[in-house]
Amino acid sequence: MPHSESTPEQQDPPARTELTPTMEDTTLNLGNGGLTDEDLLMADVDEVESPPVVPPAAVEQQPPPSSAPAEEDAPVEIKQETKSDIKLEDLFDGMDSDSDDEFTGRNNHTNKDLVTGQVPPSSPGPAAPSGGGSNPDLLRAFYQLLFPWRHYFQWLNHSPTPTPDFKHREFSLWLSGGVVFRFQSYATLDLLRKDVFKHLPERIEIGPIYTANPRDRKTFRNSSAFKPVAKELCFDIDLTDYDDVRTCCDKANICGKCWRFITMAIKVLGVALKEDFGYEHVMWVYSGRRGAHAWVCDRKARGLDDHKRKAIGNYFSVVKGGEKTAKRVNVRRPLHPHLARSLGILKEHFLTDVLEGQDPWREEDRAEKLLMLLPDVKLRVALKEKWEANPGRSSVVKWGDIDSVAKTMGSVNTKDLLEAKQDIVLEYTYPRLDILVTEQKTHLLKSPFVVHPGTGRVCVPIDTDDLDGFDPLGVPTLGGLVNEIDAAGGVVKKEGDDEDRRGAEWERTSIKPYIDQFRGFVHGLLREEREFVRVKREREEEGGLDF
Repeated sequence: MPHSESTPEQQDPPARTELTPTMEDTTLNLGNGGLTDEDLLMADVDEVESPPVVPPAAVEQQPPPSSAPAEEDAPVEIKQETKSDIKLEDLFDGMDSDSDDEFTGRNNHTNKDLVTGQVPPSSPGPAAPSGGGSNPDLLRAFYQLLFPWRHYFQWLNHSPTPTPDFKHREFSLWLSGGVVFRFQSYATLDLLRKDVFKHLPERIEIGPIYTANPRDRKTFRNSSAFKPVAKELCFDIDLTDYDDVRTCCDKANICGKCWRFITMAIKVLGVALKEDFGYEHVMWVYSGRRGAHAWVCDRKARGLDDHKRKAIGNYFSVVKGGEKTAKRVNVRRPLHPHLARSLGILKEHFLTDVLEGQDPWREEDRAEKLLMLLPDVKLRVALKEKWEANPGRSSVVKWGDIDSVAKTMGSVNTKDLLEAKQDIVLEYTYPRLDILVTEQKTHLLKSPFVVHPGTGRVCVPIDTDDLDGFDPLGVPTLGGLVNEIDAAGGVVKKEGDDEDRRGAEWERTSIKPYIDQFRGFVHGLLREEREFVRVKREREEEGGLDF
C-alpha cells in the first residue's frame, strides 16, 4: 500500500384498479399458477405468462408459497459435518453479502448454512416493524409494478440480449423465515422475474459471473472448470464502523448528522476511483438502513482477480484496528498524493460535521482519546490542566487550544504536531470499509432496488452530483409507494408487455427519479460496452487481412 504503514398510439383512457383491499382480497393465491419449477426454468419465455398483478391486502404477513423448489435447491436441515473432504461450497465460506444484519443468522453462522439454504431455527431473524419490507402482498406489488427489471437485466448482462454475463451470474434469494437459496442462475430475465414473483424474496444478493451455470456447479466438483471469472468491484461502508467517533447515534440507528460520514466517504472514494484508477462507471446505492455500497462496473474492474482487488482494498485501508486501538492512523510522510487530496476534501467536513456536528471531545473521557493522539507529553499535560480548569469546552474550542497552548510552550515540535493533527483528521473522517467485500470476487452483495425488510426503505441509487441533498430517511418506502399508486387512482391497465404496463406505475411515484438515474447509468455503461465490441471487431478484421 503506497501510503501506510417509443410513443404509443392514441387510445381510450386506461381503466384503473384500486389497490385498496376488500374483504374478498384477503385470500391471495401466492403460487405460480400451477407451473412447476421445471416449467419456470425450462419453458420458452414466450410460452409462460407472468403471474397477474395482485392488489396488496391489509392482512398479516403470509408464509411463503408451499410449493417446494427444485430438489437441488431445496432447503435441508443443517447437520454437523463429519467428513474431512473439501467440498466446492467450502471454498466460498464467508463470501456472502454485506454487513447489514436484518437477518441475525447471517452474522452467527458459517456460509455452509447459506449453501444448504436454511438458517437454524435457534437464530430467527427479527420481525420487521409495522410498515416494514416483509409484507408478501406489498412485495408482490412492488416487484410486479415498480422494480426496474429491463434496465436491471441490461446492467448485469452488459447487453440488451442475453449473454453469459447474465446466464452464469449467481443470485441469492433470501426468503422470510431465514431460508436462503444460493447459486441461483437464470438464462433469461423472464425466468428471474418468475422466480422472484414466486418466492417474493425479502432480499436479493448478487454474486460473480462463473465459467458455467452456477446451478450446474455440482457437476464440476473438485474441478477448476467452475470458478468465478468476473464481478463488479464493490465497496461497503457501514455506519456501525463509526461508532467510536459518532455521538448522535450508535449501532443500527442513523440520523442526518452521522450520515455525513457516508457523504465524506463517497466523496473521497469517488475522486480516487476516477483519478487514481480511471474508473468511470461507479454507482453508489443506499443499503436501506445505515450504509452505502459502491458498484464499479467498468469492464476492466469486473475482470480483476482477487490479488488486484486486495491491492485496491489495501490502497484504501487507512483507518486500522478496532475501537480499543490507541492510534488507528499511521501513514508515511511525505503523504501519498491520494491522502493529501483526501485531506483537502475532508478538512472542511472535519470542522463542520465532526467538531461542530458530533462534538466528540466535550466529555472528559472522550477528550482523553484526543490527548493520547498528540505526540508531545508536556503538551498533553498542559491541555488536560486547562480543560479540567475550564470544563464544558466544546470540541471546536479544544481543537483550537492545541495550537494556542503549543505556541505558548515554545518547545513543541511543530512538524510532529502538524502530522499528528493530520492523522486525527483522517481517523475521524476517512472512509472505513468492510474490506472483504472489496477483496473477494465471490463475496455477494445486496442488490439495488430491493426493499430492506426491517425499515421498508428501498435500496435506491445515490445521486453523487447532489450528495449533500441525499436523505437516507426520506427515500421511498414499500408501503409509501403502494399508497402513492393507490392515491393516483390505482393500477393502470394498458396494452403491451409487462414493461409497458408497469411503466405507468413507477412514473407516478417517488421512485421515479431513482429509476431515471439508474437508467441513465445503465445507458452510459452500455455505450462503453458497444464501443468495446466495435473496436474489438475492427481489430479482428484488420488482423484477418494479414498474410
